[in-house]
Formats: sequence, structure tokens, C-alpha cells
Amino acid sequence: MKKTVLHKANTRGIANLGWLKSFHSFSFSHYYEPTRMGFGALRVLNDDAVAAGMGFGKHPHDNMEIISIPLAGDLEHRDSMGNVAVIQNGDIQVMSAGTGIYHSEYNKNKDSEVKFLQIWVYPDKKNVTPRYDQITLSVADRENKFEQILSPNPDDAGVWIHQQAWFHLAKFEAGTKQTYNFKKNGNGLYVFVLSGSVLADDQALDTRDGFGVWDTDSVTFTATSDAEFLLMEVPMYE
Repeated sequence: MKKTVLHKANTRGIANLGWLKSFHSFSFSHYYEPTRMGFGALRVLNDDAVAAGMGFGKHPHDNMEIISIPLAGDLEHRDSMGNVAVIQNGDIQVMSAGTGIYHSEYNKNKDSEVKFLQIWVYPDKKNVTPRYDQITLSVADRENKFEQILSPNPDDAGVWIHQQAWFHLAKFEAGTKQTYNFKKNGNGLYVFVLSGSVLADDQALDTRDGFGVWDTDSVTFTATSDAEFLLMEVPMYE
């Protein structure tokens, strides 16, 4: 029987450090909620806004797949692998932290904030060689359909990670209806609405709501207004 969990936007954890305002869909840093420790292999979904010229100083990660999706502004990335890059809305960035990396992320602009989603997924292989990648996506490829932006396969569309996970972005006009079919049996789907309103089967979702679905093989989405949303299909853990 299909199982679901609903996380309304106003129930997320909040961190306000002045230079950083972050909404946490799952427990993170000083926000701890034992019923919200992640969704299957999806461990972190942070909705971050960083003030002009500010950012996260050099810090370590290991054995985690880290995905950044910029929503507005310019995010400058530097890491111990020698990568220096700026990512913007339309890009997606991925790091396999593996045996360990250091990186920093700063708002490159001095007069406007940068907004991005920070997503962590548990890997299915530990202590891999660290790696970095980024690509630029085509917004046209998600107009009234699901644009694949991440998979387990380096030869497939989007970036890839060490996990049996698939991410899609969708930008639906009001009234658009499409069914998402799971890629792998036993996976769950976590939906995060970036803007607008949609129905996920019969569950109404509004901007910044999160909704998890599992023990099913498909979910039908109907846009009740113009809407943009992110789908994250991941393995489910007990």
C-alpha cells in the first residue's frame, strides 16, 4: 500500500545567521527533529539564501554525494581538487566527497544574494575517489515534462552520483498533467515545489512544500497553477 509523508513549507527548520538564511527540510546543524532525519538515501535538503559577498568558508566532507542547484545569483565554488567555478540558475553541480574533500562556497556578487538548494545523498559506495562535475541545463527541456538532471549512469542525461537515484525538474503550465514512473523498484520519490501549486496524485502541494511517496510505482502530477518542482527518486532505507 502506498505510503506518504507531507512536510509543509512552514514546518521546516530555520537557521538565520544574518549572512545566511536557510530552511531545512530535514534535521541539520542546530535543527534536530527525530522524525525528520531524511527520506531514504536523501539526507539533506536545504533551501539557502546567502547575503552579498558572504558564504561558507573552507570545510570538509566525506562519503556523501552533494548536489547544488542554484535558483538565483552566482555561487562561486572552490575545492581541494583544484576546481574553481561559478554556478548560476540553470546549472547543476555535483561532488562525490568519497575519501574526503574540502570546499568553499561564496556569493560572488557584492550587491545581491544568491539562492540555491543544497542536497546531500548517501552514496552506495564508500571511500570512492572524490570527483566534481557541473553542467548547464536547458529550461526548455522541462516545459510541461520531466527533465532528467541526475542519475546513477555517467552516460545518461544530467550529472551522475554513486547511488541508484534519479532527479528531475519540471516546469508545468496550469492544467498540465503528467505521470512519473519510478525508475527502480523499491525506491521512493520526494517532491519539492519551487513555485506554484501542484497535485501529487490527490495531495495538494504549494510553494516550498515537500512530499514523500513510496511503496508505489508511479505518481501523477497536475499543475493547479503555473508551477516548477523538483523530483528526487532515491532508495528507501528502513
